[in-house]
Amino acid sequence: MGKNDYYENEYMPKMHKIGKITGFLGVVCSFLPALMLAVVYGLLPDPAALLTAFIAAASAFGFLWVVEPISYFTVLGPIGTYMAFLSGNISNMRVPCASMAQIAAGVEPGTEKGSVISILGMATSIIINVSVLTIGVILGSSVLAAMPAGVTEALNYLLPALFGALLMQFGIRKAGFATGILIFSILIYVAIKAGIFS
Repeated sequence: MGKNDYYENEYMPKMHKIGKITGFLGVVCSFLPALMLAVVYGLLPDPAALLTAFIAAASAFGFLWVVEPISYFTVLGPIGTYMAFLSGNISNMRVPCASMAQIAAGVEPGTEKGSVISILGMATSIIINVSVLTIGVILGSSVLAAMPAGVTEALNYLLPALFGALLMQFGIRKAGFATGILIFSILIYVAIKAGIFS
């Protein structure tokens, strides 16, 4: 059996099966606290309030339910999509880690190799993320309180710095694409400052 045959006939079916099972378990676990409150304590939300909250959330974020899976799929691949949507932090952690792993390995997004490398990059980010979060939860705010004020203020620039680094990585390889993103970002920034969206 060749590499391509193994990828299509052995690897992908197993990964899809695991992805569907873990995704289903993730949905069940997400609703578990609400189900426990309803079954054990008899606490049920008012249906009208629940519907209002859903409509408010759907009107604010509903477009992302369609746009995000489509836009991230080329970088993450099918199996990476399962992992990303189960673990969260997609735009600010999973996609950048997958992209950097593909760049470091010299593979193209959307290919079989790119899909496997993105999985390895995201798996590493998930392990580190969970480890750091565990330490953060245990130690809590005492660590942040012990840090100098300059360090805590610098943490506010972490996300913009990450996206800037990603833009430069892609800009080196695809200058036209990066220029378009930069111009679009400047226009959005100017529009926000001018109060067009308020």
